[in-house]
Amino acid sequence: MITGPLALCAAVFCTALGLTARPAIGAWPVTLLLTAAMVAATLPVINIVVRRQALGVTLTEIPLVLALHLLPPLSVVLAYTLATLIVQIRRKLVPAKFWFNVALAAAATSVANLVLVALPETQGVGPGTWGILLAAVGTHTLVTLAAVVAVISVVQGWQAGLELARSAPPTLITAAINLSIGLLIIIAFVTTPWALLLFGGLAAAFLMVYRSYAQFLRQHRTLADMYQLTKAITESGPDGTLVDTLISRIRSLMQAEHATLWMPAQGRHPEVLLSSQEGKPGLLDSAPTPAQLRDVAVARKGTIALGRRLGGEPELRGMLTRDRVKDVIVIPLRSGKAVIGTIEVVNRLGDTNHFAPADIPVFETVAAHAAVALENSRLVDRLRHDAYHDLLTKLPNRRRITSALAESVKIGAPDEVVALLLFDVGGLRQVNESLGHAAGDKVLAEVAARLRASAPSSALVGRAGGDEFLVTMRLESVEAAVELAARLREQIRDEMIFDTLTLDVDTAVGVAVHPDHGSDAATLLQRVDLAANAAKAVPGSVQLFNPALESRSLRRLGLAGDLRRALDDGKLEVYFQPKVTLRDRRLVGVECLARWDHPTHGTVAPEDFVAVAEHTGQLSRLTELVLHEGLRRSRDWAQADQPLSVAVNISPRSLTDQHFPDRVRELLDEYGVPPQRLTLEITEAGVLDGTERPIPTLRRLREMGVRLSVDDFGTGDSSLAHLRRLPIHEVKVDRSFVQGMATDPGDLAIVNAVVTLSQQFGLAVVAEGVESELTLELLQDIGCEIGQGFLFSRPLPYERLEAWFGAQVDPETISTGELPRLRVVP
Repeated sequence: MITGPLALCAAVFCTALGLTARPAIGAWPVTLLLTAAMVAATLPVINIVVRRQALGVTLTEIPLVLALHLLPPLSVVLAYTLATLIVQIRRKLVPAKFWFNVALAAAATSVANLVLVALPETQGVGPGTWGILLAAVGTHTLVTLAAVVAVISVVQGWQAGLELARSAPPTLITAAINLSIGLLIIIAFVTTPWALLLFGGLAAAFLMVYRSYAQFLRQHRTLADMYQLTKAITESGPDGTLVDTLISRIRSLMQAEHATLWMPAQGRHPEVLLSSQEGKPGLLDSAPTPAQLRDVAVARKGTIALGRRLGGEPELRGMLTRDRVKDVIVIPLRSGKAVIGTIEVVNRLGDTNHFAPADIPVFETVAAHAAVALENSRLVDRLRHDAYHDLLTKLPNRRRITSALAESVKIGAPDEVVALLLFDVGGLRQVNESLGHAAGDKVLAEVAARLRASAPSSALVGRAGGDEFLVTMRLESVEAAVELAARLREQIRDEMIFDTLTLDVDTAVGVAVHPDHGSDAATLLQRVDLAANAAKAVPGSVQLFNPALESRSLRRLGLAGDLRRALDDGKLEVYFQPKVTLRDRRLVGVECLARWDHPTHGTVAPEDFVAVAEHTGQLSRLTELVLHEGLRRSRDWAQADQPLSVAVNISPRSLTDQHFPDRVRELLDEYGVPPQRLTLEITEAGVLDGTERPIPTLRRLREMGVRLSVDDFGTGDSSLAHLRRLPIHEVKVDRSFVQGMATDPGDLAIVNAVVTLSQQFGLAVVAEGVESELTLELLQDIGCEIGQGFLFSRPLPYERLEAWFGAQVDPETISTGELPRLRVVP
């Protein structure tokens, strides 16, 4: 589009010059001499890079002015075109650029000569000659600039052409300076030909100064670019634009067509291969660098530089088989002694430009800065990730869940709720204690994997800490949240196999939703935690939050200080509930139960103040209070010829206290009560916790003669076979099974099985919750020995118990020394 018309114009204008100019061709020696001068003046090039094109500014206007003044028109065209042809051959340009430059030289020079011919003939070296030569040289410069702008506009778009046009003033100024120098040479030559020697010396000096200046300018620009690069890296690091900034700045600094960053996959970071290409926005996910060169650089841990001026090993240069890859520099990025990737530049801008050996130290310095910045960026990213994720399960942690939940509740929808589910893994402490924390970690990792696989893709699954996991997502209703919680619980509770061991891991699930149960993340987390704690005692282990849970929790919190004062002031009482043989209704003992009548809250449920005592470290005082009162009453009854045993509930924590058996012995000695008259009751979950921790304490107590009983049997996941390894005397069937015997065949079967197997193991069986004659008869039929419940008596304070003794116990059995028999059953 451009070269053809230029060549045609050159041919037409040269023909016109040949027909009109007299003479058209001058002396050949002078023509050849000026041709050589034009070739020499073209060699020092000042490059102005515009996008992917390099615009060269030379000193050719100086010999051109001389040629226009001394030679006929066609000789000028011939000399300038021949000089351009020689220079283009030396620079080895691609054919399109080669012929464009040759055609442009011929066309621009012919147009300049037409202007010169059209104007009056020059006379001497005065101002008139200056103006004529200025018009001719100016025309040559403008034609050249217009043609170059046209080419760049066609190839790269009008924006690039406009950008080049805006950069034209320095070129025009340079042409004006060259014109002035040429006129000075003409003036001096007319005065004396010896002036050419002076100008030759000045030219040599100018060339040396220019080279020094160019080198200084290049160094200054490099330092400025490196400063800007370092500044850009510092400013872009935190916002995630480091790679984009780094590659683009390096490409600009090295004046390369392509700059590429490659980093292999590392940990959770995927492989990175990004390139910045001149003239294209954004980053590309491909690179012109052969992958083999990258592998060689990583293996050698050294720089690979290949190109016309860089040299390089022939076998490596043979890898540059891709089109337009003329030179390449590949530098490994180091972190200590390790190579974390490579940074690469390909092809210096401009067909005549190449990377030089001096570019390698600059690029290596940049690569060192880049390696530090990238490693720091990954370190910051890793720290940020670790701050919001659990290291064991790789799930988001409580902080991340809280942040996501806070964002979710800000966006309300009338037909949706934000559900928060808390999964509390049961039995993890027992796994840690019996199998080690490594096994516990495997359990948590497996639960995390199952929960992540089972949860909907829109759900955010995280670990709240310890044995708790959180799931949050948007659902259509509260019912859907409860249904999801139940479904996830069932899907993650399958047995887990570790080596040869099979574990059954269950979870208790709390559910809270926005906006029903809270308007912010902190409130929802607090309330879902309350629901999860309540779920541990709920059949099905899924509990939706309700206000009663919070009021009970707040009440327990307020009771902590009151309980301490009540223990100090003796405000807690001990009640007694009789234990009776079912066959002949003989009174065999009583169970001692702590009761608290709060001055503000009224009667406080035992499970509430016992839980408060456990959490505030007052449980040992509470247990000792009941032991004191029970043993004192047992001593008094024995002195009154009523040798009744007493049973006291103890916490599983007491079994981990190695001093507890010694304290029991001291109390027995203090009150003079035989050990066999004291029964210590431990809940099934406390004595059958899957570990060996309670067994040493139980054995010491049994060796002392104290009777041991498993309370609330049947409410846990243990089997009767587990009781065989425990040094116990008695099993108490939970009231929930006993009270359902008369109406539920399943409960009747459970009680029957417990009684039968316990008797085979030589264990006594006590049925709790005997409240009707029908239940009593059923227990008698299956052979249960002892019972307690409202059918005989409620728990009573000591004074009322004495009255009950007087009303219910047959005096004749007391006088004969037998176990007291009840006269009637109310």
